[in-house]
Amino acid sequence: SLRLVLLSVVVASVFVSQGSTSENQRLFNNAVIRVQHLHQLAAKMISDFEESLLPEERRQLSKIFPLSFCNSDSIEAPTGKDETQKSSVLKLLHISYRLIESWEYPSRILGNPNQITEKLADLKVGISVLIKGCLDGQPNMDDNESLPLPFEDFYQTLGDSSLRKSFRLLACFKKDMHKVETYLRVANCRRSLDSNCTL
Repeated sequence: SLRLVLLSVVVASVFVSQGSTSENQRLFNNAVIRVQHLHQLAAKMISDFEESLLPEERRQLSKIFPLSFCNSDSIEAPTGKDETQKSSVLKLLHISYRLIESWEYPSRILGNPNQITEKLADLKVGISVLIKGCLDGQPNMDDNESLPLPFEDFYQTLGDSSLRKSFRLLACFKKDMHKVETYLRVANCRRSLDSNCTL
């Protein structure tokens, strides 16, 4: 009888942990889908913007972006595939959170036909929940989280022409959404204990 009680406790705890694991997996999948959508949206916005330009304007802008820097460049992040692969799930989630947070203010400048600001806010909440799930009651050791991001209106104070400013804003948004998508995909893969989390 005692063995039966112990067995039922073990079975119940397995179901609870499987339930929380599958809920965590659902949240991860949801976060990846949301950032994919934002990345696709950014790619479409920059493509539409480029199509609206005159050939001479397009030529000028093609020289700018590779040399430009973005507000988020101040956020410490993996610089290549190898470094991304070696980063912990928690580190990738923290960086993704910071990158999304860095767009809270500038996203308002993008205009709101696609509710980008709201979508970023939803994604930020989702990533925050995933971070809490990874910490599992442990203290949060990431002291960068509370640091203020530099240049709240960075993209407005660069002194660029409005054409260059718009292009830089869109190009940086696309670049950062691509980063977050990559980091969340790797983190999600790593959690599934898949040994082949290649980029």
